[in-house]
Amino acid sequence: MNKITSFLKEVYEELTKVTWLARKDVMSSTVAVSFVVIIVAIYVSLVDMGLTAMLKVILGGR
Repeated sequence: MNKITSFLKEVYEELTKVTWLARKDVMSSTVAVSFVVIIVAIYVSLVDMGLTAMLKVILGGR
C-alpha cells in the first residue's frame, strides 16, 4: 500500500510540472491531424482499389 501511495504522489508531482498547451493550439493540432488522416485514408483506399483491379485483370477474376 505504501508503494502505491508513493507512486501516486510522484505522479501528482510530475503532473504539476507539465506545461499544458492552450486550447487554441490543441484544436489546431487536432484539425491538422484529422486532415492528414483523411488524406492518408483516401490514398490507401485508392491504392487498394487499384491493386484489386490489377489482380482481377491478371487473375481473370470476375
